[in-house]
Amino acid sequence: MVYTPDLAAIAATIGEPSRARMVMALMDGRALTATELALEGGVTASTASSHLARLEESGLVSMTKQGRHRYFRIGSPDVAEALEGFMRIAPRMRGSRIRTGPRDEALRRARVCYDHLAGALAVRLLERLQTAMLVDATDDSLALTTRGEAWCERLGIDMAALRAKRRPLCRACLDWSERRTHLAGAVGAALLEHLFAKRYARRLASSRAVTLTARGESFIEHPFVTA
Repeated sequence: MVYTPDLAAIAATIGEPSRARMVMALMDGRALTATELALEGGVTASTASSHLARLEESGLVSMTKQGRHRYFRIGSPDVAEALEGFMRIAPRMRGSRIRTGPRDEALRRARVCYDHLAGALAVRLLERLQTAMLVDATDDSLALTTRGEAWCERLGIDMAALRAKRRPLCRACLDWSERRTHLAGAVGAALLEHLFAKRYARRLASSRAVTLTARGESFIEHPFVTA
Protein backbone atom coordinates (compact mmCIF):
# COMPACT_ATOMS: atom_id res chain seq x y z
CA MET A 1 0.00 0.00 0.00
CA VAL A 2 1.27 3.46 -0.94
CA TYR A 3 0.85 6.26 1.58
CA THR A 4 0.87 9.90 0.51
CA PRO A 5 0.87 13.03 2.69
CA ASP A 6 -2.64 14.31 3.42
CA LEU A 7 -2.04 17.97 2.66
CA ALA A 8 -5.76 18.66 2.56
CA ALA A 9 -6.13 17.67 6.22
CA ILE A 10 -3.41 20.07 7.36
CA ALA A 11 -4.74 22.84 5.11
CA ALA A 12 -8.23 22.40 6.53
CA THR A 13 -6.90 22.54 10.08
CA ILE A 14 -5.07 25.83 9.70
CA GLY A 15 -7.51 27.18 7.12
CA GLU A 16 -10.03 28.23 9.76
CA PRO A 17 -9.25 31.92 10.54
CA SER A 18 -9.36 31.68 14.34
CA ARG A 19 -7.11 28.63 14.37
CA ALA A 20 -4.73 30.36 11.97
CA ARG A 21 -4.49 33.37 14.30
CA MET A 22 -3.82 31.11 17.27
CA VAL A 23 -1.00 29.32 15.47
CA MET A 24 0.51 32.61 14.30
CA ALA A 25 0.49 33.88 17.90
CA LEU A 26 2.69 30.92 18.87
CA MET A 27 5.29 31.57 16.18
CA ASP A 28 7.46 33.66 18.51
CA GLY A 29 8.36 30.48 20.40
CA ARG A 30 6.51 31.25 23.63
CA ALA A 31 3.93 29.01 25.27
CA LEU A 32 0.50 30.60 25.71
CA THR A 33 -2.52 29.58 27.73
CA ALA A 34 -5.86 28.61 26.23
CA THR A 35 -7.32 31.87 27.53
CA GLU A 36 -4.62 33.93 25.83
CA LEU A 37 -5.12 32.05 22.59
CA ALA A 38 -8.89 32.51 22.79
CA LEU A 39 -8.33 36.26 22.93
CA GLU A 40 -5.89 36.05 20.01
CA GLY A 41 -8.37 34.02 17.98
CA GLY A 42 -11.30 36.26 18.87
CA VAL A 43 -13.41 33.36 20.13
CA THR A 44 -14.95 32.16 23.37
CA ALA A 45 -13.06 29.88 25.75
CA SER A 46 -15.15 26.84 24.78
CA THR A 47 -14.64 27.46 21.07
CA ALA A 48 -10.92 27.96 21.62
CA SER A 49 -10.76 24.65 23.49
CA SER A 50 -12.31 22.89 20.50
CA HIS A 51 -9.90 24.58 18.09
CA LEU A 52 -6.88 23.75 20.23
CA ALA A 53 -7.93 20.12 20.51
CA ARG A 54 -7.96 19.87 16.73
CA LEU A 55 -4.61 21.63 16.42
CA GLU A 56 -3.12 19.31 19.03
CA GLU A 57 -4.57 16.22 17.35
CA SER A 58 -2.95 17.27 14.07
CA GLY A 59 0.43 17.76 15.74
CA LEU A 60 0.54 21.46 14.90
CA VAL A 61 0.64 22.40 18.59
CA SER A 62 1.62 20.58 21.76
CA MET A 63 0.22 21.07 25.24
CA THR A 64 1.74 20.85 28.71
CA LYS A 65 -0.01 21.28 32.07
CA GLN A 66 1.38 23.38 34.89
CA GLY A 67 -0.83 23.78 37.88
CA ARG A 68 -4.32 24.74 36.75
CA HIS A 69 -3.15 26.06 33.41
CA ARG A 70 -2.64 24.41 30.04
CA TYR A 71 0.15 25.86 27.95
CA PHE A 72 0.33 25.49 24.19
CA ARG A 73 3.26 25.92 21.83
CA ILE A 74 4.17 25.05 18.23
CA GLY A 75 4.39 21.27 17.94
CA SER A 76 7.94 21.01 16.56
CA PRO A 77 10.63 22.84 14.58
CA ASP A 78 9.33 21.08 11.44
CA VAL A 79 5.88 22.59 12.04
CA ALA A 80 7.42 26.04 12.54
CA GLU A 81 9.38 25.67 9.30
CA ALA A 82 6.24 24.71 7.38
CA LEU A 83 4.27 27.62 8.83
CA GLU A 84 7.06 30.04 7.93
CA GLY A 85 6.78 28.70 4.38
CA PHE A 86 3.04 29.40 4.32
CA MET A 87 3.75 32.95 5.54
CA ARG A 88 5.96 33.57 2.53
CA ILE A 89 3.18 32.78 0.04
CA ALA A 90 0.11 33.95 1.99
CA PRO A 91 -1.54 37.16 0.73
CA ARG A 92 -1.90 40.08 3.13
CA MET A 93 -5.55 40.55 4.05
CA ARG A 94 -7.33 43.86 4.37
CA GLY A 95 -8.20 44.35 8.01
CA SER A 96 -5.41 42.00 9.09
CA ARG A 97 -4.42 42.04 12.75
CA ILE A 98 -0.80 42.58 11.67
CA ARG A 99 0.20 46.04 12.86
CA THR A 100 1.33 48.62 10.33
CA GLY A 101 3.81 51.48 10.70
CA PRO A 102 6.88 51.40 12.98
CA ARG A 103 6.02 48.03 14.48
CA ASP A 104 6.07 46.40 11.08
CA GLU A 105 9.45 47.97 10.42
CA ALA A 106 10.73 46.50 13.69
CA LEU A 107 9.49 43.07 12.67
CA ARG A 108 11.16 43.33 9.30
CA ARG A 109 14.43 44.32 10.94
CA ALA A 110 14.64 41.57 13.56
CA ARG A 111 12.15 39.13 15.03
CA VAL A 112 11.84 35.73 16.64
CA CYS A 113 10.85 32.92 14.30
CA TYR A 114 9.89 30.05 16.63
CA ASP A 115 13.33 29.78 18.28
CA HIS A 116 15.79 31.58 16.00
CA LEU A 117 16.45 35.08 14.71
CA ALA A 118 14.75 36.23 11.52
CA GLY A 119 14.51 39.50 9.59
CA ALA A 120 17.05 41.76 7.91
CA LEU A 121 19.58 41.43 10.74
CA ALA A 122 19.35 37.64 10.66
CA VAL A 123 20.04 37.65 6.92
CA ARG A 124 23.00 39.97 7.54
CA LEU A 125 24.31 37.69 10.31
CA LEU A 126 24.34 34.68 7.98
CA GLU A 127 26.15 36.71 5.32
CA ARG A 128 28.81 37.71 7.85
CA LEU A 129 29.15 34.11 9.13
CA GLN A 130 29.78 32.97 5.58
CA THR A 131 32.26 35.80 4.93
CA ALA A 132 34.15 34.83 8.10
CA MET A 133 34.15 31.19 6.90
CA LEU A 134 32.22 30.06 9.96
CA VAL A 135 29.33 28.69 7.91
CA ASP A 136 29.57 27.04 4.50
CA ALA A 137 26.76 27.04 1.95
CA THR A 138 26.69 24.19 -0.57
CA ASP A 139 23.75 23.23 -2.78
CA ASP A 140 21.38 25.44 -0.77
CA SER A 141 22.34 23.71 2.49
CA LEU A 142 24.26 25.22 5.39
CA ALA A 143 26.94 23.62 7.56
CA LEU A 144 29.32 24.80 10.25
CA THR A 145 32.96 24.74 9.24
CA THR A 146 35.65 23.50 11.62
CA ARG A 147 36.38 27.16 12.29
CA GLY A 148 32.68 27.71 12.92
CA GLU A 149 32.46 24.89 15.45
CA ALA A 150 35.42 26.31 17.36
CA TRP A 151 33.73 29.74 17.29
CA CYS A 152 30.53 28.28 18.74
CA GLU A 153 32.50 26.65 21.55
CA ARG A 154 34.12 30.04 22.28
CA LEU A 155 30.65 31.50 22.66
CA GLY A 156 29.84 28.81 25.23
CA ILE A 157 27.60 26.77 22.94
CA ASP A 158 27.72 23.06 23.81
CA MET A 159 28.14 21.44 20.39
CA ALA A 160 27.86 17.91 21.78
CA ALA A 161 24.47 18.77 23.28
CA LEU A 162 23.31 20.28 19.97
CA ARG A 163 24.34 17.15 18.06
CA ALA A 164 22.32 15.04 20.47
CA LYS A 165 19.13 16.86 19.47
CA ARG A 166 16.82 15.46 16.81
CA ARG A 167 17.27 18.38 14.44
CA PRO A 168 19.92 19.59 11.99
CA LEU A 169 22.68 21.78 13.34
CA CYS A 170 22.19 24.31 10.54
CA ARG A 171 19.21 24.81 8.29
CA ALA A 172 18.66 27.39 5.58
CA CYS A 173 15.37 29.21 6.18
CA LEU A 174 14.05 31.58 3.51
CA ASP A 175 13.11 34.77 5.32
CA TRP A 176 9.47 35.72 4.61
CA SER A 177 10.12 39.48 4.64
CA GLU A 178 13.64 39.62 3.15
CA ARG A 179 13.17 36.73 0.69
CA ARG A 180 16.75 35.70 1.43
CA THR A 181 18.15 32.98 3.65
CA HIS A 182 18.75 33.22 7.37
CA LEU A 183 20.15 30.59 9.75
CA ALA A 184 17.79 28.20 11.52
CA GLY A 185 18.34 24.78 13.11
CA ALA A 186 19.97 24.00 16.45
CA VAL A 187 22.81 26.50 15.89
CA GLY A 188 20.39 29.25 14.88
CA ALA A 189 18.43 28.68 18.09
CA ALA A 190 21.60 28.62 20.18
CA LEU A 191 22.79 31.93 18.70
CA LEU A 192 19.51 33.63 19.57
CA GLU A 193 19.75 32.25 23.11
CA HIS A 194 23.30 33.65 23.27
CA LEU A 195 22.11 37.11 22.21
CA PHE A 196 19.43 37.08 24.90
CA ALA A 197 21.73 35.65 27.59
CA LYS A 198 24.41 38.29 26.93
CA ARG A 199 21.71 40.97 26.88
CA TYR A 200 22.76 41.91 23.38
CA ALA A 201 19.11 41.63 22.37
CA ARG A 202 15.67 41.63 23.92
CA ARG A 203 12.21 40.83 22.66
CA LEU A 204 9.68 43.63 22.62
CA ALA A 205 6.61 43.06 24.80
CA SER A 206 3.65 41.40 23.06
CA SER A 207 5.55 41.16 19.78
CA ARG A 208 7.86 38.91 17.81
CA ALA A 209 10.10 41.95 17.24
CA VAL A 210 13.63 41.93 18.68
CA THR A 211 15.74 44.99 19.40
CA LEU A 212 19.53 44.82 19.65
CA THR A 213 21.98 46.85 21.73
CA ALA A 214 25.14 48.38 20.26
CA ARG A 215 27.01 45.22 21.30
CA GLY A 216 24.37 43.16 19.59
CA GLU A 217 24.71 45.17 16.40
CA SER A 218 28.48 44.65 16.60
CA PHE A 219 27.97 40.90 17.03
CA ILE A 220 25.87 40.80 13.87
CA GLU A 221 28.40 42.77 11.84
CA HIS A 222 31.58 41.20 13.24
CA PRO A 223 30.63 37.84 14.79
CA PHE A 224 34.12 36.33 14.78
CA VAL A 225 35.72 39.40 16.39
CA THR A 226 32.95 39.82 19.00
CA ALA A 227 33.09 36.21 20.22
